[in-house]
Amino acid sequence: MESADTVKYGKEEEEVAPAREDEDTGAQVAPIVKLEKVAVTTGEEDEDVLLDLKAKLYRFDKDASQWKERGVGVVKFLKHKETKKVRLVMRQSKTLKICANHLLLPTMTVQEHPGNEKSCLWHAKDFADGELKDELFCIRFQSLENCKSFMETFQEIAESQKTKEENKDAAATAGLLEKLTVEEKESEVKTGEKGTDKKPEPQRADAEKKTESDAST
Repeated sequence: MESADTVKYGKEEEEVAPAREDEDTGAQVAPIVKLEKVAVTTGEEDEDVLLDLKAKLYRFDKDASQWKERGVGVVKFLKHKETKKVRLVMRQSKTLKICANHLLLPTMTVQEHPGNEKSCLWHAKDFADGELKDELFCIRFQSLENCKSFMETFQEIAESQKTKEENKDAAATAGLLEKLTVEEKESEVKTGEKGTDKKPEPQRADAEKKTESDAST
């Protein structure tokens, strides 16, 4: 049987123990390794995100005649702030490895996958592996709404790029016509100057003949 002193001593220990845990010893522990912040460059700093959606990407393997998974991640449409060109970029969610990277061109189209309404298909010259390759892509989304949003944005961008190309061609044609007009005017001016130089020649010839006649007389 415990005595009153033993119980009292035990209570004192319980009261004192927390105080010992909170006691500041004044010791300072320095970190073994000092970590510094490292700036990570993704290559997307000069681009604005037009759309980003989670999806799973596939590419068609011609040699094996089957679809092969490229990765699960976020697909983005990125518009360059200066050139205004738009590209499609997709990275794998865990490794951040690029599994799709290509420009959206005016000639490109996207269509719904005949066997899955949440998926769509398109052709592109892709640069994900460091070299241009003709690829047939299939992308599958978590919802029908995301798939429609992707397809609509895809087509809008392609149409806008087509308009830019047409405007660019029109500007180039106008510049060429203007250049030809200026060259024609310069040619007319030069022709007029040459004609002015030739006018005194008959008078000079007549004067020479008159001088010869006087000398013979």
